[in-house]
Amino acid sequence: MKKLTESNAARYAVVLIFITFVLRCFIAAYTGLGIGESYYFRGALHLDLSYFDQPPLFFWLGGLSIKIFGLSNFGIRFPSVLLFAGTSWLLFLITKRLFTAKAGFWAITIMNLSAVFTIPIACWFQPDAPLMFFWLVATYFIVELMVSPGTEKSEATRNSRKTWLLWLAVGVSMGLATLSKYHVLFLFAGVFMFIATNKNQRHWLRHPGPYIAILITIIMAMPIIWWNYNNNWVSFVFQGSRAGVKGEKFQLHFDWFIRSILGQSLWLLPWIWFPTIRQLFVSFKLRAQLLAYSFMFWMAVLPLVFFTAVTLWADLQYHFHWQAPGYMMLFMPLGFAIDKSLNSKTKGTRLTRRWLNFSIYFTIITISVVSTHMVTGFWSSYGPKWVVGLFGDKTDPTIQGVDYTDIQTRFDKEGWTQNPNLFAGSTRWWLMGKVDWALKGKKEIIVFNADPRNLAFLVAPKSLVGKDAVIIGDNHQASVDNDAKPFFDSVKQLPDIQITRSGKVEYQLQVYYCKNFHVSAQKRMDLPLYRQLIGLPPFGK
Repeated sequence: MKKLTESNAARYAVVLIFITFVLRCFIAAYTGLGIGESYYFRGALHLDLSYFDQPPLFFWLGGLSIKIFGLSNFGIRFPSVLLFAGTSWLLFLITKRLFTAKAGFWAITIMNLSAVFTIPIACWFQPDAPLMFFWLVATYFIVELMVSPGTEKSEATRNSRKTWLLWLAVGVSMGLATLSKYHVLFLFAGVFMFIATNKNQRHWLRHPGPYIAILITIIMAMPIIWWNYNNNWVSFVFQGSRAGVKGEKFQLHFDWFIRSILGQSLWLLPWIWFPTIRQLFVSFKLRAQLLAYSFMFWMAVLPLVFFTAVTLWADLQYHFHWQAPGYMMLFMPLGFAIDKSLNSKTKGTRLTRRWLNFSIYFTIITISVVSTHMVTGFWSSYGPKWVVGLFGDKTDPTIQGVDYTDIQTRFDKEGWTQNPNLFAGSTRWWLMGKVDWALKGKKEIIVFNADPRNLAFLVAPKSLVGKDAVIIGDNHQASVDNDAKPFFDSVKQLPDIQITRSGKVEYQLQVYYCKNFHVSAQKRMDLPLYRQLIGLPPFGK
C-alpha cells in the first residue's frame, strides 16, 4: 500500500468499501439467520404500512429484495449489505468535508473493524442498516448547510436556491430515516441542540427551511402514524414502555448500568470503544474552537447518554447496539485523531500503527473463525470447548445463528408441509421466527404467549379455527400446558426434532401435535390470541 495522501484517500476508501462489500455478500449468503432476523422475516412477506415494533422501510426493502434474488439468506440480507457500503462512503465524504480525506479513510476503516458495525449492522436483516444510511444522508446535507467551510456566510445566502434545495433534501432524508427506526428522534434533537448552542447558527430558528424539513418528515412518516392510529398506538406504547419501569416500584439498578457500558465496549471492541468514547470528551472540549467538533458532540451525545442512562431503571437487556448512531458520528473525529497521530512522528505514531494492525488482524481472524464455526460447527469438535459455552449453559450460542432446516425436513417427512388444514405454532416469538424461517413462510403461524410482538398482526387467528397445529417448543412444557392446550381438543407430544450442524446433533426441540384449534373456554384476556378470537384487537383496552 502506497502512502495515504489527500489525493489517493478516496481511491483507497473505494477499494476498502468494495472488498468489504464482496466479503459481506458471502457472509450474508452462507451464514444462518439469527433470532431477530428470523422473527422479522414474516414482515417482509406481508408488507404493511408499519409494524408493531419497527417502522416499515427495512421490511419493504427485504420484501423487494427477495422478489429479485429469491427467498434466501442472501436475498433478504442484501439491502443491508448494499446500504452499509453506502453508509461507509457517506462517512468518508462527511469526514472529508469536516476534517480531511485521510481522516475519512480512517473513519470508515474503524467502522468496518468494530464488531457491532462490521457484521450485525452491515449484514443482518435489521432496521439498523437503513437507519445508519439515511442518518448519514441527512447529516451530509445538514453539514452542507451549517458546518462546511464557508457556511459562516450562510445567513447572507440563506434564501438562495441551493439552500432551499438542501432543506428539502434534509426533509426527505430524515423522512426515510424515520421510516427506518425511531432512533431518528435523536437526530432531530441533536441538530436542534447544535443550533441552539451556537450563536452563528441560531438564525436557522427564524428560517422556514428547518420547519419545511420537519413537515416533509411528518408527511413521509404518515404510514407509521396511520398504522398506529388504527392499532391503538401500540408501536409507540411498546417502545416507550421499554424505557419505563412498567408499573414496578422505581429502583436504581447499577448492575444494569454497568452491564450496558461493558456490553457497549464489547460490541464495539474494548480497544476501539475507549478511543471512540474519548472523542466525545475531545469534541466537547474543542466545541468552541471548531464548529465540526460542536456538531459531532451534539450528534453523538444524545443517543449515547440516553440509552445508557436509562438502564439505571429499565432493563434493556442486551440491546447494546442502540447507541450505535452516536458511535458512528464519533468515528469521524477519531479518524482525524488517527491521521494526526500517524503523521506526528512521535512514539504515539508507533503505538497507533500497532493498535491499527492488532484491530485489523483481530477482526479478520475472529470473523473468519466465528463464521466458519457457525456454518460447520468445527470449533465444538476441535477447539477449546469451554469457549462455546461461555455465554450459555450447555448449548453453543452460535446455534441460534444456524437455520433450523431440520424443522422443514420433519414437516416434509410427516406430510405436514402439504397439509392445508395445519398451521405452525410456538410459545415464544423468537422461536416462532426460527420455525417460520425454516418453513420459509409456507405455513400460517401463531404465538401462544402474552408477548407475540409483531407476529400477532401478520395472521388472522379466526381463519385457522378448526385446523390442527404443530407447536414447536424449547423446554417450554409449562407454557404449552398453560397457554396452548386450552385452545385445542387434544395435545400430543411427538418425538423431538434434532437440530444438526454438519451431521452432528447440537440442539433438540419438542414437538406437539394439537387437534382442532378453537376459542379457549377459559377467559384469557392476557393473551393477544384470545382477544383476537373474540373480536378484539390483540393489544390495548
